[in-house]
Amino acid sequence: HLTILMLAAGFRTEYVPDAIAATVVPDRLVPYLRQQLRWARSTFRDTALALPLLPRLDFYITLDIVGQNLLPLLLGVSILTALAQIALTSELPWPTALIIASMTMVRCSLAAFRARQLRFLAFALHKPISMFLLLPVKVYALCT
Repeated sequence: HLTILMLAAGFRTEYVPDAIAATVVPDRLVPYLRQQLRWARSTFRDTALALPLLPRLDFYITLDIVGQNLLPLLLGVSILTALAQIALTSELPWPTALIIASMTMVRCSLAAFRARQLRFLAFALHKPISMFLLLPVKVYALCT
């Protein structure tokens, strides 16, 4: 939110790969989900604030903003389609799984390339948590 306010005021921001930040991380599931709900609501609100800024932003930042909002929607549709395929045909939806895996690796690869740190590829391991735990939280955040 602060970054968007700074950009709207005409200031520049810059990625600093060696910056260090501290945060409090919930160590139980319910507080973690509450934190994710707050963050999801902030993301949707801040995206609305950032829309007029998109033409002026760096391509990667624009891609990230669009991705943070569209990818959960596409992921949700993909999961519902896969579940429908399983229910109707009793077949595993391998094409859907491969598309989700490919999208995940593209996003992680872009982050790794941009940050020049291969460790960002490990974020792909977060996808099952994102799909089955955080996606419902994001849907709830968007509805509320």
